Amino acid sequence: MAQVVDKDMTIAEAISVDQGIIPILLASGMHCIGCPSSQGETLEEAAMVHGMDAEQLLATINEYLATKQ
Repeated sequence: MAQVVDKDMTIAEAISVDQGIIPILLASGMHCIGCPSSQGETLEEAAMVHGMDAEQLLATINEYLATKQ
Protein backbone atom coordinates (compact mmCIF):
# COMPACT_ATOMS: atom_id res chain seq x y z
CA MET A 1 0.00 0.00 0.00
CA ALA A 2 1.32 3.40 -0.98
CA GLN A 3 1.95 5.99 1.68
CA VAL A 4 -0.26 9.05 1.75
CA VAL A 5 0.69 12.61 2.61
CA ASP A 6 -1.83 14.74 4.49
CA LYS A 7 -2.21 18.45 5.19
CA ASP A 8 -1.07 18.11 8.79
CA MET A 9 2.36 16.73 7.89
CA THR A 10 5.27 19.13 7.94
CA ILE A 11 7.14 19.69 4.72
CA ALA A 12 10.05 17.74 6.19
CA GLU A 13 7.77 14.80 7.09
CA ALA A 14 6.28 14.75 3.59
CA ILE A 15 9.72 14.74 2.00
CA SER A 16 10.78 11.89 4.29
CA VAL A 17 7.96 9.80 2.78
CA ASP A 18 9.48 10.17 -0.69
CA GLN A 19 12.05 12.67 -1.93
CA GLY A 20 10.31 12.65 -5.30
CA ILE A 21 7.87 15.08 -3.70
CA ILE A 22 10.54 17.80 -3.83
CA PRO A 23 10.13 18.54 -7.57
CA ILE A 24 6.35 18.76 -7.09
CA LEU A 25 6.78 21.34 -4.33
CA LEU A 26 9.33 23.30 -6.36
CA ALA A 27 7.12 23.28 -9.47
CA SER A 28 4.27 24.58 -7.35
CA GLY A 29 6.35 27.59 -6.33
CA MET A 30 7.21 26.30 -2.87
CA HIS A 31 10.94 26.90 -2.78
CA CYS A 32 11.29 26.56 0.99
CA ILE A 33 12.46 22.95 0.92
CA GLY A 34 15.65 23.70 2.83
CA CYS A 35 14.20 26.60 4.80
CA PRO A 36 14.05 26.18 8.59
CA SER A 37 10.29 26.75 8.36
CA SER A 38 9.93 23.46 6.51
CA GLN A 39 10.81 21.62 9.70
CA GLY A 40 7.77 22.90 11.59
CA GLU A 41 5.34 24.24 8.99
CA THR A 42 2.58 21.91 7.81
CA LEU A 43 1.79 21.50 4.14
CA GLU A 44 -1.51 23.28 4.73
CA GLU A 45 0.22 26.24 6.42
CA ALA A 46 2.87 26.44 3.71
CA ALA A 47 0.25 26.32 0.97
CA MET A 48 -1.67 29.14 2.63
CA VAL A 49 1.46 31.29 2.97
CA HIS A 50 2.28 30.71 -0.70
CA GLY A 51 -1.29 31.35 -1.90
CA MET A 52 -1.79 27.77 -3.04
CA ASP A 53 -4.75 25.42 -2.86
CA ALA A 54 -3.63 22.87 -0.26
CA GLU A 55 -6.11 20.25 -1.46
CA GLN A 56 -4.83 20.48 -5.03
CA LEU A 57 -1.22 20.26 -3.87
CA LEU A 58 -2.02 17.19 -1.76
CA ALA A 59 -3.88 15.59 -4.66
CA THR A 60 -0.85 16.05 -6.91
CA ILE A 61 1.53 14.64 -4.29
CA ASN A 62 -0.69 11.67 -3.50
CA GLU A 63 -1.26 10.90 -7.19
CA TYR A 64 2.51 10.78 -7.58
CA LEU A 65 2.84 8.47 -4.56
CA ALA A 66 0.08 6.19 -5.88
CA THR A 67 2.08 5.62 -9.07
CA LYS A 68 4.98 4.26 -7.01
CA GLN A 69 3.09 1.13 -5.88
